[in-house]
Amino acid sequence: MPAPQTDLSAFPITRKWPARHPDRLQLYSLPTPNGVKVSIALEETGLPYEPHKVAFDQNDQTTPEFLSLNPNNKIPAILDPHGPGGKPLALFESGAILVYLAAKTAQLMPQETAARYETLQWVMFQMGGIGPMFGQLGFFHKFAGKDYEDKRPRDRYVAESKRLLGVLERHLKGREWVMGDDYSIADIAIFPWVRNLVGFYGAGELVGFSEFPEVQRVLDAFVARPAVQRGLNIPPR
Repeated sequence: MPAPQTDLSAFPITRKWPARHPDRLQLYSLPTPNGVKVSIALEETGLPYEPHKVAFDQNDQTTPEFLSLNPNNKIPAILDPHGPGGKPLALFESGAILVYLAAKTAQLMPQETAARYETLQWVMFQMGGIGPMFGQLGFFHKFAGKDYEDKRPRDRYVAESKRLLGVLERHLKGREWVMGDDYSIADIAIFPWVRNLVGFYGAGELVGFSEFPEVQRVLDAFVARPAVQRGLNIPPR
């Protein structure tokens, strides 16, 4: 006798993005630096999931359905039909989702207590530093801010981005990954933003990226991973 199908109809988000596979983790996202953190983690862990595109050009993120899952109207967000205690769990904030997926699968995070907290500190380093600073630099260098005559705001974020890259450069010396020999959610949090800084934002020369060979080395290794290659394009634009 087949098992009963999971019912996610109690979650309003499924009215706009119906779940074709309700037994799978539902991902609501775009392939941005924050979005691909989760798709990469899902690809790395092998958890079955169903991606849904949240189209910013159509203001999907401000619809009542999306806000019912994430009141902060940002991507990514997930709905896991098999959360703690077997009950569905809805989560937003990419860092929280990475920690959840690592705990759920016992992958991508050390099991030893001290190393686990050290991993979390680097995830927070990205969440509180690299993401906001690189994002502001992108605004002032690539988007509307580039037209401002006063370059002091841009230069502030250039200087802070260089400082953060320097922190990462010194830490990575002699290490294969952020946590040493083991690839973790710290790498998944940090390197999509580094890639975006020198790629999409085109700010490599501005921040003197050639001065950070260790960061470049680990970025290259990160992007070469098959799961990363897949995750960088999910959901398709």
